Amino acid sequence: MSYLDNILFAILLIVGFGFFAASVKKIYRNINLGVDVDRKDNPKARWTNMALIALGQSKMVRRPVAGILHIFVYVGFIIINIELLEIIIDGLFGTHRIFAPYLGVVYNVLIASFEILAILVIFAVTVFWIRRNFIRLKRFIHSDLKGFPKSDANYILYFETVLMILFLLMNAADFHLQNVPGGYSHFHKAGSFPISQWIAPIFNGTSNELVGLLYELFWWLHIAGILVFMNYLYFSKHLHILLAFPNTYFANLKPEGQFDNLASVTKEVKLMMDPNADPFAAAPVDENAVPSKFGASDVQDLNWVQLLNAYTCTECGRCTSACPANQTGKKLSPRKIMMDTRDRLTEVGKNIDANKGVFVPDNKTLLNDYITPEELWACTSCNACVEECPVNISPLSIIMDMRRFLVMEQSAAPMSLNAMMTNIENNGAPWQYSQQDRLNWKNEN
Repeated sequence: MSYLDNILFAILLIVGFGFFAASVKKIYRNINLGVDVDRKDNPKARWTNMALIALGQSKMVRRPVAGILHIFVYVGFIIINIELLEIIIDGLFGTHRIFAPYLGVVYNVLIASFEILAILVIFAVTVFWIRRNFIRLKRFIHSDLKGFPKSDANYILYFETVLMILFLLMNAADFHLQNVPGGYSHFHKAGSFPISQWIAPIFNGTSNELVGLLYELFWWLHIAGILVFMNYLYFSKHLHILLAFPNTYFANLKPEGQFDNLASVTKEVKLMMDPNADPFAAAPVDENAVPSKFGASDVQDLNWVQLLNAYTCTECGRCTSACPANQTGKKLSPRKIMMDTRDRLTEVGKNIDANKGVFVPDNKTLLNDYITPEELWACTSCNACVEECPVNISPLSIIMDMRRFLVMEQSAAPMSLNAMMTNIENNGAPWQYSQQDRLNWKNEN
């Protein structure tokens, strides 16, 4: 590579990583729009969760076919991109496979493993594409997965296939030039190429100069493709490859089904139930401790972990396929809850960007404009969606916070639920019995 090539490569890196850093900054800003919640307890359990679920893919392999294929793609993506460090150094300084002299046999093993993984990635991605577009699994053609989210999955598969093909073609051209009798330019023998050596014969009969140009073309397209893909993550469900790690670390460690109580409401209930308590003697109310709103109607009312969940969602549909409400034809789709939350959060972020860092009310909210009460009340709170999610996302926590808003702020609970709460308040039981009769059932059984 010439000095001009080195300079152009440096500019490409600066632009690529610059845009990526700006996107990460926006995501961090948007997540921090949420209410603060403490998730620093029990670090040992949190690290274990992250190691087993995010790194070890333990929940993915519950569905073996998809799980194993996903491991091919995941491991391939992580390990092959180790090579990115060498590409960056070679591109900046005009060297060729700079790590080879220092790693020796280990380098051969690394390059060979990269190539084997590249083939496995292409195989896995092909199967995924067939499952989506020919077999058309139900969760991939569900009504909540349409428009860009549906196309996004295919774009990612195409991206990954092209990147792996470019990687193998680059290695094949490199292998050919390394074995030119008498040597060619700066190409020295380095690496082991168990796959690309079988591709290299396509260059037989081609001039070394043309093969050198093709190598440069494949090299530039490969690194440029990686940078483009990296910046595409901001708009894509594939963001989970980065956020799965913090998401599993900060996931709720409490038993599933255990809900949080509002501290201010708990305090009031305790005062009501203590016959000796003097409410007027209670400590002065801390206005900062009392929520300005009960529950959540928009993304700013959710906590930051729930917003992190929204960005981490893989849109795989496992939650929706396991949801009993959805299976019986109701409108609720836990996947849609997460996608709607992310879409609204993105919209709020754009509003802040357009108004110089300040959110200007836009007369829209997550509740009603994105998620309807009908969807929320269809939930049975069974936790199937939480159990199924491969990266520990909790659509249920968002559903319950929005229900809390409907009940406590708008008194908009369904009629049957209002009747039950009225009976509990008046009769001490969910049924419309007098207080004297509410325990008669025990005498009949």
